[in-house]
Amino acid sequence: MDAVLNGRTALVTGGTSGIGRAVVRRFVDEGAHVIVTGRRQAQLDEVAAEFGDAVTAVRADASDPADVTTLFEVVAARGSGLDAVHANAGLGEFKPLADVTAADIDAVFATNVRGTTLTVQGAVPFLNEGAAIVITGSTAGSGTEKNFGLYGASKAAVATLTRTWAAELAPRRIRINTIIPGPTETPGLKGLAPGNEDGLLAAIAAGLPFRRVLRPEEVAAAVLFLVSSESSGMTGSEVFVDGGASIA
Repeated sequence: MDAVLNGRTALVTGGTSGIGRAVVRRFVDEGAHVIVTGRRQAQLDEVAAEFGDAVTAVRADASDPADVTTLFEVVAARGSGLDAVHANAGLGEFKPLADVTAADIDAVFATNVRGTTLTVQGAVPFLNEGAAIVITGSTAGSGTEKNFGLYGASKAAVATLTRTWAAELAPRRIRINTIIPGPTETPGLKGLAPGNEDGLLAAIAAGLPFRRVLRPEEVAAAVLFLVSSESSGMTGSEVFVDGGASIA
């Protein structure tokens, strides 16, 4: 059986660690050439070393218009367009309302909302027929996680944008959906509690039905589904891969 993405070209932003890295690995395993972005050159070098010619690594901050322009110059130079896009770059931190600063607001919304918007906007001219986009959302977008309001609000905004873009892109038969991961064992999640990573994961797992956090590979499997022809009837949808967090 042919690989799902055999001969296709994909773009994964924020693809150097966590969920993004797992998606890159799965896309490569399924036959794609993957253009991978990240802000840190050392991590990009690791990705390039792991996947070799199957990837093109581009240092780019999704929130920086100049970097986004450079990224899509690379896409244009390859000349193969894009068949799949995973807009995954994002950031957030635990911070109660009383401690939130204007700089915090700007940083979170710049990456999570502006960066996602610029990525999708830049990708659209290069999307091939039948292409699909997946946006990384979050269960925090429900607004029920204490001290995580900025991140949750940014992800709620992205979910709304995705539904709007689905309607705008439908005439071109371009599909766009949101993946909603629950707590996933990634450097980003562990970084919310420096020095107490294991304690944080254990505390989160205790409140989940399966008593464990997700693995990045579990989320990546759902992203693959959303860019494959198996999900051809889906656009503007939210797919929860949250380990039952929504029913806990």
